[in-house]
Amino acid sequence: MSFQDRDFYLTVEHSCAYFADRICQNVIPDPNIAMQAEFYEQLGMVGFRRSGDHIYRPHCPQCSACVPVRIKVADFLPNRSQRRCLKQNSDISVKPVAAEYNDEFFALYKKYLNQRHGDGEMKNPSADDFKHFLICDWSHTHFLEFRENEQLLAVAVIDKIHNGLSAVYTFYDPEHARRGLGTYAILQQIRHCKNHRAPYLYLGYWIEQHPKMQYKINFDAIEAFQSNHWHTLQKS
Repeated sequence: MSFQDRDFYLTVEHSCAYFADRICQNVIPDPNIAMQAEFYEQLGMVGFRRSGDHIYRPHCPQCSACVPVRIKVADFLPNRSQRRCLKQNSDISVKPVAAEYNDEFFALYKKYLNQRHGDGEMKNPSADDFKHFLICDWSHTHFLEFRENEQLLAVAVIDKIHNGLSAVYTFYDPEHARRGLGTYAILQQIRHCKNHRAPYLYLGYWIEQHPKMQYKINFDAIEAFQSNHWHTLQKS
């Protein structure tokens, strides 16, 4: 199914998750038509994201702060800080595993949300919250698990799309924050792209004015989707 064969709709306005004084809307594909992996993969290449089985792209009144970004894998070179992060975490093993629920993953997910997002709506998640947010029946999804010996330190959730991989979500042990596990997870996903000859790693949305999104601009060879095309993001 192509874009021409499907209708799109705007959601009702709701509070913005990033700016308390703004409202937001999303554009979504017709919810009455079952989503298929092939169509989702097409949408992923033009800035849409997956949250569970919900596909969306921000389309907000009087605001265009959310900018889809991706890394051009062949051109990426880690900076000094990122090389240090790789060296610091050289004792971690990284392994692709099936995108499935288990108690160990859920315990880490809950710990991460309660410590990193304890003041938000995602705190105290249930097992069903984990499943409904990260796992989807029709997407080509897998996890990367990060371990120091047998201890689980982080999990990255990754979707395969036509011309790359999409970094859906990463959660990690906040007690090991000094390791820079968020950065390390992206670096390993870039390596994962290279191993699978995937040209791009899609990182979701970059928001220039929001401190929690600034880390994305620290990666080399980053492109932005604006005015319906991808271009090199000029860093200020």
